[in-house]
Amino acid sequence: MIAISDELVRDAIAAFVETKGAFTVAGSTGDGEDALAAVIQLRPRAVVMDLDLTRLHTMELISQLRDKLPEVRLIVVVGRSDRKTVVETLRCGAHGLVLRSGPSSHLLNAIEQTIRGGVYITPLLNLEKLFVSWQTYDNPDPLSTLSTREFQVYSMLIQGVRGKEIAARLSLSPKTVHTYQTKVMKKLNIHDVAGLVRFSVNQVQTENG
Repeated sequence: MIAISDELVRDAIAAFVETKGAFTVAGSTGDGEDALAAVIQLRPRAVVMDLDLTRLHTMELISQLRDKLPEVRLIVVVGRSDRKTVVETLRCGAHGLVLRSGPSSHLLNAIEQTIRGGVYITPLLNLEKLFVSWQTYDNPDPLSTLSTREFQVYSMLIQGVRGKEIAARLSLSPKTVHTYQTKVMKKLNIHDVAGLVRFSVNQVQTENG
């Protein structure tokens, strides 16, 4: 099953895994709620998804699938490689993690390895750097102060998703989302969404620098 927000990318991945990986794609969608319903109905061996699904947030989708269908292997294609994204994606229950910018062979490896019962994390991630070297007592990662829900809200805010849609995708009330947004801004000492976007850009530049 393919659950990728971008239709062109979704179709390309489906064609690639069927041609190169000898897999059959049971279905595809860019919508989190549709993905949940399809997986429950079709019972695929694995689901390849990204973090930008509509209506139901990817991490919420993963949590529900882990509860309802623990045998289905869940692989996430991420565009960001910051520590918090990696930690939260794995913490919510993903079995595989692949970088969008990585070679296509990594996706096949992730599908094959997770179906066999393993866990796959792309070798492009320097785990020692992510989890040890770059985070010292004197220079902590600001995002590490955010809870799982706060980070999910932050991730959608910097993508331009509005509060009501965030609430729907996380199955929360708009008031609760506003509370999380307020906590995020307080913890990061940022006072508006534009500031969060600038902060996110600076984080990426720092990682790549």
